[in-house]
Amino acid sequence: MKDFNKVLILTYYWPPSGGSGVQRWMYFAKYLKALGWELSVITVDEKQASYPVLDHQLLEEVKDIAVLKTDTKEPLKIYSKLISGSRKKVIPQGHVNKKGWMAKFSAFIRGNFFIPDARIGWNTFALSEAKKLIQKEGIQKVITTGPPHSSHLVGLQLKAQFDIQWWADFRDPWTDIFYNKDLYRTVLAQKKDVSWESKVLQNADGIFTTVGGNFVQKLTIKAPNQKFHILPNGYDQDLILAVPKTSIKPFHIVYTGLLTDNQDYIPVIKVLNEMADHPYIRLSLAGNINDHILENIRQTAPKIEIDFKGYLPHKEAIALMKSGDLLLNFIFKGADLDMISGKLLEYLATEVPVLSIGDPQSEAGKLLSLASFAQMIDAEDIEAIKAFIEKAFRKKNKARNQMADIKKWSRENIAVSLSVVLEKS
Repeated sequence: MKDFNKVLILTYYWPPSGGSGVQRWMYFAKYLKALGWELSVITVDEKQASYPVLDHQLLEEVKDIAVLKTDTKEPLKIYSKLISGSRKKVIPQGHVNKKGWMAKFSAFIRGNFFIPDARIGWNTFALSEAKKLIQKEGIQKVITTGPPHSSHLVGLQLKAQFDIQWWADFRDPWTDIFYNKDLYRTVLAQKKDVSWESKVLQNADGIFTTVGGNFVQKLTIKAPNQKFHILPNGYDQDLILAVPKTSIKPFHIVYTGLLTDNQDYIPVIKVLNEMADHPYIRLSLAGNINDHILENIRQTAPKIEIDFKGYLPHKEAIALMKSGDLLLNFIFKGADLDMISGKLLEYLATEVPVLSIGDPQSEAGKLLSLASFAQMIDAEDIEAIKAFIEKAFRKKNKARNQMADIKKWSRENIAVSLSVVLEKS
């Protein structure tokens, strides 16, 4: 018997996976259930998954959601062994190591043998369990989310075999993702990847994206008859309100999240070092940050205090943000026009001044322009970077970065928009 109130979500990332990628559908599931939807989630067993970080505190957010965890085969662990010498040290998304012949060879393997991506080994297990669940529960609505975009191939197969409604959620671009150019892909590999993407775009009943503008325009060219629904990443309003604002004596600058060589962080670090003769500056960093980047920061700015906290659970990361006088963000080179991270929304929700490095005309730049004390500045505009930091220093403990209608960006409100899409289908 068909049940149009039941929704099946297939997502590789799920608590206790940590990081920003997991939070989108973790929160959507939480709030969709509160709105009356009956949810089931199929994900991978965390003991077998290639998760960069774990955050067991996130399990509390989804304790009432029915979750089925499957086995997987992880070729990514072999790739990680080649790159880092450890199967457990997972290569973070957005980073392709090209230093040395082994790294280049491994990038070639990653780009030409793991298509669309190296987590495709999960598909067989996810598909098997999804078939059973659809037949048993009469599920009519299925959502797949990527990265990893290989997850969408499960949705493609389910759509071909069952009379279901299927939405594919593109959290990031697929074939147009900025780091694909570093994977030494052959023409054959590129064609195969484009073919998979095209089939997904053309066969899904709808496509969810995190941002409009250039991102959706490129997808529309590939699937002109498709329905695109923009569901931004947001922030957890309850968590932001629950964590108090704090202050420390030094001028406190905070960065959270992934930091790679593909982000323009050095110009800001140089400016901070030049300023350090006047204020006492502490730079706190939290997240997935390689040792060589930390060392590079320390050598570039010997005059400032560097406090690396490693990966922090989500609530502790919010507390760190709210202890800052200035929050830093660095857009991935080549991704300026296509992405707005959930972290950026959380930054804005804290009401702490935000300095982001990237294209001022990007979607993220336009978003920041709506706030009272936030700006996207090009990495080469050193004077503008310095002026912004000096302004934040002068207004220490007095600055309040306000954004009109910030509440519409809450995860709960965005989930209401998602619910409307599901109801109308």
